Amino acid sequence: MATIAADVPKTQKGVIFYENNGELQYKDLPVPQPKPTELLIHVLYSGVCHTDLHAWKGDWPLDTKLPLVGGHEGAGVVVGMGSSVKGWKMGDLAGIKWLNGSCMNCEECELSNESNCPEADLSGYTHDGSFQQYATADAVQAAHIPQGADMAEVAPILCAGVTVYKALKSAELKAGDWVAISGAAGGLGSLAVQYAKAMGYRVLGIDGGDEKEKFFKSMGGEVFVDFMTCKDIVGAVKEATNGGAHGCINVSVSEKAIEASTQYVRTNGTVVLVGLPAGAYCKSEVFDQVVKSYKIVGSYVGNRADTREALDFFVRGLVKPTIKVVGLSTLPEIYEKMEKGQIVGRYVVDTSK
Repeated sequence: MATIAADVPKTQKGVIFYENNGELQYKDLPVPQPKPTELLIHVLYSGVCHTDLHAWKGDWPLDTKLPLVGGHEGAGVVVGMGSSVKGWKMGDLAGIKWLNGSCMNCEECELSNESNCPEADLSGYTHDGSFQQYATADAVQAAHIPQGADMAEVAPILCAGVTVYKALKSAELKAGDWVAISGAAGGLGSLAVQYAKAMGYRVLGIDGGDEKEKFFKSMGGEVFVDFMTCKDIVGAVKEATNGGAHGCINVSVSEKAIEASTQYVRTNGTVVLVGLPAGAYCKSEVFDQVVKSYKIVGSYVGNRADTREALDFFVRGLVKPTIKVVGLSTLPEIYEKMEKGQIVGRYVVDTSK
């Protein structure tokens, strides 16, 4: 039988939808019971990711479970665990990630590429996620959060942080190389800027507006290209980096921006695809790609080791998410701002409100 703390209630507040693009209902929900291999986590805070918007809309070629409680950047406290759980104790701080579980037996899992498992279970997509006060999480994949961590600030690290850290590793750069980050002032981009600086890279950011430029520079970014005013983004990047970026991290959801990165990437550089605009394609001129010998790679979140490493940067104070904490009940308003591209940094919801 599962072990559950005595003060865990039978019902809780959460945001649920019953059909894609349907009403986001803030309501009383039953507290889920952990399976033998699961933790029950009292979620204190949850980051809001662009993926959550796609899950609600249902515009990816991967079906969500319905009804669904979204969210996959949950930070909280272990208040229950299944009978088979090892390596955890009650009161530990735990994080809910995008990857909730995988088969652990296929080729990809054996190679530590659990996120590529064909049977991957995804928090806030195929498994009810962190937009509720109590959520279950696979004990193997749940993240160990160090005691004393700021729980609101650590929440975005669990997806946004891990995702951009893995993307930067996928670019295979060395200290002193130029990395261009498209969407540099958003939730993913702002963390990518900080990880890139901490890893010793020179950072060029692409985004729109004076407010975003100021934000980018405040994080230590070196060169900002404003797509709203710059008439030749490719030329501007090449000039600023003396030949092109060694690595291009595409966290924006603009197909045009992705295509531009294949033009301003340096010879023998790497274009990394991270953002997932629905129905988009990455267009590359074959002659140019062959002659310049640049690579285009996809980077899809990280494994358990990537999570541990990404959290370590945060714990050491090298990465600090810029967050705005609001109540969970305001989630529909956050989605509206996200659709309009009005978000700077990362929204984090307090599940108690």
